[in-house]
Amino acid sequence: MEALSIIISPLLTEKSNILREGKNKKYAFKVDARANKFQIRSAVEALFKVKTVDCAVLNVGGKVKSMGMRGGRGAKGRTSSWKKAYVTLAADQKIDQFEGV
Repeated sequence: MEALSIIISPLLTEKSNILREGKNKKYAFKVDARANKFQIRSAVEALFKVKTVDCAVLNVGGKVKSMGMRGGRGAKGRTSSWKKAYVTLAADQKIDQFEGV
């Protein structure tokens, strides 16, 4: 897999902003479900020209949603499952695209 196809999008949430601004520079990404930790680390290093220290990966399950009538009597469906990665950078590294520079 290519680096551009592994990293789907960055996750810019309140939790990810707190992790990014902390002592350990952790960045969150939505990644391809078939990618493993080693592929994700190399993709982040290649795309953003940074040195990574660690990568934690978790699968996010889809949620059950009801559409149609009120009270849940309508059609039931599910949102898609996806994979999230938390990448920790070296102490002196940062990704400028996230910093607003």
